[in-house]
Formats: sequence, C-alpha cells, structure tokens
Amino acid sequence: MTQCGPVLACLLLVAAAGSASAQPGDRPPIAELTAALQAKYDTVDSFSADFEQTYAGGLLRTSVVERGTVLIKKPGMMRWRYTWPEEKLFVSDGESLYSYIPADRQVIVGAVPAGDNVSTPALFLAGRGRLAQDFVIAYDDEADTPPHGWSLSLTPVRDDADYVRLRLVVDRASLSFTQLSAIDFQGAVSTFDFTNLEENERLPDTLFAFEIPAGVDIITENGFRR
Repeated sequence: MTQCGPVLACLLLVAAAGSASAQPGDRPPIAELTAALQAKYDTVDSFSADFEQTYAGGLLRTSVVERGTVLIKKPGMMRWRYTWPEEKLFVSDGESLYSYIPADRQVIVGAVPAGDNVSTPALFLAGRGRLAQDFVIAYDDEADTPPHGWSLSLTPVRDDADYVRLRLVVDRASLSFTQLSAIDFQGAVSTFDFTNLEENERLPDTLFAFEIPAGVDIITENGFRR
C-alpha cells in the first residue's frame, strides 16, 4: 500500500478521487483517507450547523425525528438547541454539561468526562480523541451514501463507549462531516444530518455558558435540589 506522504499530498489525493464516481476502485486507501481526515479535523476549531436527528430501531417501533441547531468549539464546548418538535437545550462549557427541557422545568447537571475519553458521539465532534488511535476504521459499503460522499465505519477500540460503532459520512471534496450515526448495544441508530455547515467561525465562550433558570428543579450527581 502506498505510504501517506505530506498532509497536502493526502488532501490532494482525496480531492482528486472525489471527482470520480463512488466505486470502491476509485477510493483512496483507508489509511490515507484517515490521515487526511485527521489533518482536516485538526484545522477545524469550531463549527455551526443545522441538524436533523433521526432515532430508529432498538426498543422503538417507529422512528423519531427532531431538528435544531448546533454550535461546537474545541475543546469540549457544545450548544445543541432543539427547536422541533419540542424545545430542548444541551450545553457544555468544557467542564459541566447542562440538559434543559423547559416543559419539564428541570436541569440535569453532569461533568464532562476528563481526558480524551470519546464515550459519546458528541464528544467526538467536540474534539476528543484521534481517529487512527481510537477507532478501527473501514469503508462502510452497506450505508446509503450520497453521491459526493464517503461512508466510514468507526469501531471504538475502548470498551467504555456508549455505542457499538459510529458511521461517518464525509464530503469527498471538502472532507467536512455531513452525517454522523451512532449504533447502540440494542441496535438503535441515532443519526445526525448536518446542513448549512460553517467552519472556524468566531464563537465566543459566552455562547457556551448556561444560566440555570429560576424556579426549576436541579438534578446533579450529588442528588436533587431546587
């Protein structure tokens, strides 16, 4: 197998392959694509997008669809705002994670895992971990891949993740993530489709500060309080 040279060469290789049809013979070797993806991933410090999340399988008889917006700033800061069909907000300031559903009048407060633990798909997006070190990566030929994308299967090498594997769809020209799916231990699949993606925006840290609303119940790792 051809060794991956400078990062620029890898990126040019992938971009050239992206102009061809999505046949297996047109794809770059997986090690070269992984290196190019990591190089791209390392240059993206923040991004925003609209998302549609679909959850199906497992214990559910029907699929559930939700929509919203997401802001992510490395390392570890996230703001997931669900706008349809129900208002929900999940905010991480890099140290604490706040889950707020206004209709429930409660906030759940937890700690963001320390170190490079990629235990959730959201932490993967927020800059935790390294592709080659943390996953066994292969092309996912069973996925329904868009014409200008590549589908990859990412199986975690650690046994403490809350998913069996991730499925990542990347744009062949830009190497941006356009879809992320997580398959859990019961066979359920949670898929995020990203649109209107903007990378390396200036996102102030104040966007990731959460102020607990007055009058809500607060649930923490240490118990319940008002």
